[in-house]
Amino acid sequence: MNSNSENPRVGRLFQIQVQQWFQAVRKEVYQLEVPIAIGNPAKPHKFDLANSSGKTVVECKCYTWTETGNVPSAKMRSVNEAAFYLSFLSYDVEKCIVMAKATHPRRNETLAEYYYRINHHLLGDIKLLEYDTDANEMRFIGERHDRSSSSPYLG
Repeated sequence: MNSNSENPRVGRLFQIQVQQWFQAVRKEVYQLEVPIAIGNPAKPHKFDLANSSGKTVVECKCYTWTETGNVPSAKMRSVNEAAFYLSFLSYDVEKCIVMAKATHPRRNETLAEYYYRINHHLLGDIKLLEYDTDANEMRFIGERHDRSSSSPYLG
């Protein structure tokens, strides 16, 4: 188990892995820590990733179940916060939250699947994706997205 002092390093590494996946699949550059003005009056907020046109914006969350298989409640609030910030972006911006694939022997769903089941009403037009760092695979979470092999997300 990682100590809390490892969390920023682990989160940053996950962010870079997601960046590399998007760049490889989408064939375009994604910048890290991109400030985009949101709200009224507008104030810059740093989003984890954005492509050069700013038409795809991504927030990355590398969370796991607790050691005993409980929900990491504070971390789930952080995912809600990411959805809140993304919701301020224009309707024509593709908004994504990418969660790390996290399983637990006591759970029959991943943490991203749990989040979607409990909080999908907060997502609006935000896409929830789950990234498996070991397999280098991305998948949609939720019933409203196409899961076919022709999807630009599946690697």
